[in-house]
Amino acid sequence: MDMSDLFQDYSEAAGRTGAYDEMFAPGQQARDSYGQVADALRKLSLADVSARADSMARTFLDRGVTFDYAGEERPFPLDIVPRVIPAAEWDVLERGVAQRVRALEAFLNDVYDKMTVVSDGVIPRQLVTTSAHFHRQVHGFEPAGGVRVHISGIDVVRDAAGTFRVLEDNVRVPSGVSYVLENRRAMAKGLPEAFGQQLIRPVEEYPRRLLSALRKTAPAGVDDPTVVVLTPGVFNSAYFEHTLLAGLMGVELVEGRDLICRGNRVYMRTTAGEQRVDVIYKRIDDDFLDPLQFRSDSMLGCPGLVNAARAGGVTIANAVGNGVADDKLVYSYVPDLIRYYLSEEPIIANVDTFRLEEKEAREYTLDNLAELVVKPVDGSGGKGLVIGPDASNDELDALRQRIVADPRGWIAQPVLQLSTVPTLGGDKFGPRHVDLRPFAVNDGDNVWVLPGGLTRVALKEGSLIVNSSQGGGSKDTWVLADSPQMPVETVPRQSVTVRERVSVWPVESNWRDRQSEQQQ
Repeated sequence: MDMSDLFQDYSEAAGRTGAYDEMFAPGQQARDSYGQVADALRKLSLADVSARADSMARTFLDRGVTFDYAGEERPFPLDIVPRVIPAAEWDVLERGVAQRVRALEAFLNDVYDKMTVVSDGVIPRQLVTTSAHFHRQVHGFEPAGGVRVHISGIDVVRDAAGTFRVLEDNVRVPSGVSYVLENRRAMAKGLPEAFGQQLIRPVEEYPRRLLSALRKTAPAGVDDPTVVVLTPGVFNSAYFEHTLLAGLMGVELVEGRDLICRGNRVYMRTTAGEQRVDVIYKRIDDDFLDPLQFRSDSMLGCPGLVNAARAGGVTIANAVGNGVADDKLVYSYVPDLIRYYLSEEPIIANVDTFRLEEKEAREYTLDNLAELVVKPVDGSGGKGLVIGPDASNDELDALRQRIVADPRGWIAQPVLQLSTVPTLGGDKFGPRHVDLRPFAVNDGDNVWVLPGGLTRVALKEGSLIVNSSQGGGSKDTWVLADSPQMPVETVPRQSVTVRERVSVWPVESNWRDRQSEQQQ
């Protein structure tokens, strides 16, 4: 079977989706940005493609690039066809993501201070105060370093007309950048014919940019700040990412029990004694961060962290309380926030959104549930989301009752036919829906957007659910450079050498106790 056979039914399948296809224009003509990829694939047989896919999966398994799906650790699925973004399109995305981050930073500074956005009538006070992730414990203090959104992941989709739209914001604990780094390593070897013929923007700069931003936002008066990555532990589904980023940045990976707060300073226990910690890149939810302020039964954080941050003794990235900006009801106001704080028009539009607190929108939604996507405002990972056309009558009836009981807890949106990219399924390529999560790093002066980001793909034909926790996979995202003078990828990189780190002092705990702790 040659490559033409692998794409034999593609045009017909793409027509059924009604979606914008990233690789092919109507008539199955490869778009200019995909010319090299198409040429490389035409020279491969099914056996070649399958062998390369198996090799990439084995590499991921060997390197520990796995995720938890239905209680089983699996290699993160990486498809051999990359998602390619032309330079001109990336310019729009880059500016749009940076604009959004700046607006959300201003919003968070405001709602934890004077709330002028409320007094000026841009958003209702109740919207903020009823958000599950609005934390009064951190009201009224400026974070050390002056930044709240150090790292963000802004989810973007392309609609049927080919227009980019923001689907949601992630400024609490955005994850997935490790897959961006590992996907690039694998794809450089998985499809070298196309990789070597394109001017592709590199992604390896991310750990350096992140470390630089974390150090720059350290408490005042600290000349050589010590940065740590705070993880919930080995049972967390993103633990691989925590270890990778700590290693690439050359900083300690710690758990809450490795830290101690004293005199509004934070220290970590090491084999060389206690060492001052100035910046904590936290990879745990706010609720588990500090048992004195949030969940008293949490064993994942460290007592006193919030008071230390309030006193300016430590920088916590991302800041505590950022979750109010992730609320999907707040999301519906972000275009207004951009106009209010930045005096600019949004570069990337939102998806049309119905606020179910509003009577007219609620009545329309309840009458048209079978045609809409309904999401919980504090949901993540696709959990709780109901796609009306795919739901049974019983599911829609149950959803209707939940909306009537708690309209604040839900939003509704039209069903978007997310754009598609050819993806290997069985013995041929078929169109599969994708989204994109560009990652941005904010150091207080500049917002740097990683060229590309995580393209997630729904591996099941027709599915719009791209989340890995729901069985989705990923693609390497190639942003093309518009000039040879820009930094570009060259040859496949070898394994990164990570400097030896100080050993964190072991705290006695049996395995069963640890498992109980981490499962929080």
